[in-house]
Amino acid sequence: MSSPSSPSSLSSRLSALLPDLAPWRASRDFRLLWSQGLVTYFASAMAMIALPLQIKELTNSPLAVGAMGAVELVPLVVFGLYGGALADAVDRRKVIVGTEAGLGVLALLLLLNSLLPEPMLWPLYVVAAGVSALAGLQRPALDSLLARIVPHEHQTAAAALNSLRWQIGSIAGPSVAGLVVALAGHAPAYAVTIAGFAASVLMCRRLSPAPPAHDAEKPSLRGIAEGARYAWSRPVLLGTYTIDLAAMFFAFPNTIFPFLADELDADWSLGLMYAAGSVGSLVLGLTSGWTSKVRRHGLLVVGGAAGWGLAIAAAGWFGNIWLVLLCLAFAGAGDMLSGLGRATIWNQTIPEELRGRLAGIEVLSYSVGPQLGQVRAGVMAGWTGTRAAVWSGGVACVASVGLLCLALPKLLTYDSETDEDSLRRKAQQEAVARQEELRGEPQGSAGTV
Repeated sequence: MSSPSSPSSLSSRLSALLPDLAPWRASRDFRLLWSQGLVTYFASAMAMIALPLQIKELTNSPLAVGAMGAVELVPLVVFGLYGGALADAVDRRKVIVGTEAGLGVLALLLLLNSLLPEPMLWPLYVVAAGVSALAGLQRPALDSLLARIVPHEHQTAAAALNSLRWQIGSIAGPSVAGLVVALAGHAPAYAVTIAGFAASVLMCRRLSPAPPAHDAEKPSLRGIAEGARYAWSRPVLLGTYTIDLAAMFFAFPNTIFPFLADELDADWSLGLMYAAGSVGSLVLGLTSGWTSKVRRHGLLVVGGAAGWGLAIAAAGWFGNIWLVLLCLAFAGAGDMLSGLGRATIWNQTIPEELRGRLAGIEVLSYSVGPQLGQVRAGVMAGWTGTRAAVWSGGVACVASVGLLCLALPKLLTYDSETDEDSLRRKAQQEAVARQEELRGEPQGSAGTV
C-alpha cells in the first residue's frame, strides 16, 4: 500500500485535477461544437479588441466606447428572448449555421469600413447592434443543444471543457489582436474574424440535425412568458440569474481598459489586460477535474461571483500594472467558477421542452449585465476617474452578492442529488437514452428529443 506522499499517490491527486474528458469521448457533436467554438472565439476576440480601439481612436472618449453597451442592449434583450423560443421550435443546427454566417457578413462590413480613407463611426455602432442581435438568436440554440447531447452526470465537466475552450480562444485572440492592430491596423484583425466565421459555418453544417419535439409550438409571446414564469417560480434559477447580473453590472470594467492602461503609463499592457482574466480562467479550467465531484453547485455560483468582485476591487486599487494583471487573472478564475455552477444548475434542472426559452433568459443574465456594465464603467470613469470606477464597482459587486444570498437562500443549499428538478431532469434524459437504445440510434447525438 502506497503512503500518502508516495509518487503514485501524488500522481493520482494530480490526475484528479485534470479536466474530465468524459463529454468529449461520449459525443461526436460535443467534439464538433467544442472545436467550432474555439475557432469562433478566437475570431471574435480579434474583433472585440479592434472595435473599441477603433472607436477610441475616432473619438478619444470613454463615454463613446462605453456607449457600445447601450447600443447592444436592446437587440440582445429582444433577440435573446425570441431566440430562446425559436430554439424550442425549430432545428437548432439551422439556427446556429445561419447566425454564424450572419456574423461573418457583419465582420465583412467592419473590414470594408476600416479600408475607407476616413472610416466612419456610425457603422461601428450599427454592426455592434447587429452582432448583439445575432448572438441573442444563437446562444439559446447553442446552450440548449449542449444540455441535449451531454449526459446529466457530465454537465459540469462539459461546462468546464467549454470554458477551457473559450479561455484558449480569448487569450490568443486579444493577445494577437493587440499586436495586429498596433502593427498593421484594424483591417487585418477584421479579416481574421471573417475567416474564422467561414470555417465555423463549415463545421456547424456537420452537426447532427436537432429537430424540436413533435408537439413544439411556434415561437410566441405566450411561450416566452411561460418560460419566464417557470424561471420566476424557481428560487435556485432566479439566484443564478440575479447574482450574475449584479456581478457583471457592477464589476465589468473591460470597456475602459484602454484608459486604465493610459493612467498606469502602460499602453503596452492593453492586450494583456484583456487576456489576464482568461489566463486565470484557463488555470482553473486546467485544474477543474475536482468540480465534477461537486454536488452543491450554488456554492460555486456565490463563491465565484464574490471572488470576482474582490479581485476587480483590488485591480482598481493597485497602481502597479503587474499587480493589476494578477488581480484580473484571479477575477477570471472566480468568474469561471461561478459560470460552472450556473451552467450545471441550468442543464441539470430545466426540462427539455423549456430548455430553449430558459436559455434565452440565460443569455440575458450573462450578457445584459456586461452590456450595462460597460455603460456604468464608462459613465463612472468620466465622473470619478478610471481607477475609482473599477474599485468601487468591485466593492458594490461583493455587497450585492451578499444581499442576494440573504434574499434567495435556496441557491446556497442546492444539491444535485436531492433537488427535485435535478432528479426529474435526470429521469427525463435517461428515458430518452433508453428509447434511443431500443431504436438502435447512437447515444449522445444532437438528434435526441
